[in-house]
Amino acid sequence: MKTFNALTSEEKHIIEDKGTEPPFSGEYNEHFEQGVYVCKRCGAGLFRSEDKFPSTCGWPSFDDEIKGAVTRIPDSDRIRTEIICSACKAHLGHVFVSEGQTHKNLRHCVNSISLEFTSNVAGAPRL
Repeated sequence: MKTFNALTSEEKHIIEDKGTEPPFSGEYNEHFEQGVYVCKRCGAGLFRSEDKFPSTCGWPSFDDEIKGAVTRIPDSDRIRTEIICSACKAHLGHVFVSEGQTHKNLRHCVNSISLEFTSNVAGAPRL
């Protein structure tokens, strides 16, 4: 059986119940240190800092993911595309295409609360 990190009620609301944190409230919205963003629920690597960009939307934005780490599924609203952790199915946020904000033309809009950050300081793992 897979073990998951313990979550607070607020984290459960976002990660398990597919909620959304308020814009501009998350700790990683304006965070640009070098490292890797991992899933708060299972610790799997999801996004690299070099793929993060300032989208001004209020949530951390990435124009790429670690290969195979993120799964896209149709959102229940039938308009957006939800993104989840491929390893544990935790809700991360949504992905948007064709906005023109980066040369990759892709924006993973992610709840900070769904993430933890690992710095690229000496000795830190590089995914």
